[in-house]
Amino acid sequence: MPHPARAASGYWVDSGNDDGKLLLDVGSDTPHRLAQEQLDWPNLDVIWISHYHWDHMAGLLALLFGMKWAPQTMKRTKQLRIYGGPGLRQVLEGLNTANNFQLNGQNFPVEITEVTSGQEFQPVAGFTAKVLSTPHTNESLAIRLTSEDNKSLVYTADTGFCEELISFAKGATVLLMECSFRKNKPVQTHLELSDAMNIAAGAAPDTLVLTHLYPEWDEVDLEAEARALWQGKTIRATDGLRLVI
Repeated sequence: MPHPARAASGYWVDSGNDDGKLLLDVGSDTPHRLAQEQLDWPNLDVIWISHYHWDHMAGLLALLFGMKWAPQTMKRTKQLRIYGGPGLRQVLEGLNTANNFQLNGQNFPVEITEVTSGQEFQPVAGFTAKVLSTPHTNESLAIRLTSEDNKSLVYTADTGFCEELISFAKGATVLLMECSFRKNKPVQTHLELSDAMNIAAGAAPDTLVLTHLYPEWDEVDLEAEARALWQGKTIRATDGLRLVI
């Protein structure tokens, strides 16, 4: 929903390698936020789509449309790889043909790859990825990125509570986890703070970043409430937050 301080989900990961720039989800505001943060979006290598709700992928069409016509990408030749769960190709092709956008007709090759729970793959050189099905939508997947020196980032995306997430995120360097609700959540397919802290306590990440915060969190000290339930390091996600892993 429109919010003066927070855009929808979009998380930039830079491995430090020439071919190691990833974008985890592409909310509707993400393309402009990439430019505002002066990130190297013309050389983006990988896009990960966790599921097909608009606040996680509505910006993908705008980004592809922009990359097709932007002067910064006119001479680009390297491939862009888009990963997601089952149905990704059907969703993208349906949107692409709705108005003959021809978004796959870029100046550079675009590869679409569907993955399933438990699958491992190499999105960029020096990194492995593993995914886990989560209780949100049929295609929803959490992802764990691990570098050659064993640093790891786990992104839950939207999810309800499940025990499998605890083992999946065990020992992560950074756990980026949704925390939509403060308490008394009205649905089981999202997390509230007590759910998130139960997962954090079991997974014991070095750093926990709570994101996907609904407006009910606006006037609440999230870190203080988190410390009452788990003593580990918790950070409230804010637009423009940068972390070195």
